[in-house]
Amino acid sequence: MSAATRPDPLPDPSSVVWRDRDRVSGALCFTGTRVMVQTLLDYLEGGDPLSEFLIDFPTVERWQAEAFLALAARGELAHFGV
Repeated sequence: MSAATRPDPLPDPSSVVWRDRDRVSGALCFTGTRVMVQTLLDYLEGGDPLSEFLIDFPTVERWQAEAFLALAARGELAHFGV
């Protein structure tokens, strides 16, 4: 696979999501926001496109949402309970 077609490496999970037991009831959120990742999952499970979620939650950046989904699919967020 050439460098032009190789996917970008995924960022460190801590740049994508965070959890603080004393904030947002300990829910897993996108880093730098109080937007819970469960909200993204609810949108997608409800048939809404990622673009709709990003419009409704502008503090979440596209790269964060895409990285979260990729990290979760690879099982790299297991320590967060995802």
